[in-house]
Amino acid sequence: MPALVPTEFFPAGFVRDSARYILARQQTDGAIPWFDGHYADPWDHVEAAMGLSIAGEFAAAEKAYRWLADNQLPDGSWWVAYKNGRAHNTERRESNFVAYIATGIWHHYLISGDEAFLRRYWPVVERAVDFVLGLQTEHGEIHWAVDTDGRPLLDALITGCSSIYKSLECALNIAHRLGCSRPRWMHARRALGFALREKPQRFDRTWESKARFSMDWFYPVLTGVFSGAAARARLQKKWDEFVVAGLGCRCVNDEPWVTVAESCELTMALLAVGERGRAAKLYRGLHRWQDRDGGYWTGYVYRDMAIWPEEKTTWTVGAMLLAADALAGLTPASKLFTSVRLLQDPALVALS
Repeated sequence: MPALVPTEFFPAGFVRDSARYILARQQTDGAIPWFDGHYADPWDHVEAAMGLSIAGEFAAAEKAYRWLADNQLPDGSWWVAYKNGRAHNTERRESNFVAYIATGIWHHYLISGDEAFLRRYWPVVERAVDFVLGLQTEHGEIHWAVDTDGRPLLDALITGCSSIYKSLECALNIAHRLGCSRPRWMHARRALGFALREKPQRFDRTWESKARFSMDWFYPVLTGVFSGAAARARLQKKWDEFVVAGLGCRCVNDEPWVTVAESCELTMALLAVGERGRAAKLYRGLHRWQDRDGGYWTGYVYRDMAIWPEEKTTWTVGAMLLAADALAGLTPASKLFTSVRLLQDPALVALS
């Protein structure tokens, strides 16, 4: 448990109660499903595991990463969903889901300082990143998934590729800390960032645009694709489209539905551009959605004044803990999602 637990941003007992909620859902093999009786997916599993690391629950967090290592496929990937100890959905494997383990492993190391842990999971991270970069096109974007037989599904998502961009930063930092040079990863990250900033036509080519989703708006800021004035301008441009005053961030721009996880991630994006006042105000209002068991409801339909769906997801609690850390500086990982820091040789950093 972090030694210092301020109450300016969250109620007393928040960190403890949030961790207990995730712990109560974690299964004996280490998997963290969305909620009891539901499946686990690799991305949201990592989000919840990061919450456990913030709370000082290192054994449980490491058990979660061990579950990923135990279920990694020979090509470095994971299926999209697991339930009751086996793959639940084998229709596809999503690139941003696979990449996210690098973010989780680096996050846990930043907090724990355990280099033996970092070395133990380096082969898992390396295989995952190599799988993901095998889906990168000559234009820089990364295909969103492969099908059952491993054939790439030929299109790219702004949110997914932005998440991968942060994961590549973390993967490069792991490699550097362990003395492993990966210039190909740096080149790939540079190409991906350029595609996200300069080649919008490479995304949503075969389906309807995902611009109605708030994550497409703020994820390129949250993950460091955009920074400085460009990032501030991006957030300001669609603020009124996605933010409901006094409630939070909408999931999509055409539904009266605010969601807690997106509001937490927007909180961190605001911190990344120096909007600390806005970030704190947005985050403090989210605690109204906490239930007595420490869980947080996924979202709220304000038109109907109704909680919906009636689910308290572990990844929502993980997002609450990540945003709390970013605001209050609870751990050495508090700036992971509010800044970009590449621990690389100067020659390689120039490529980023």
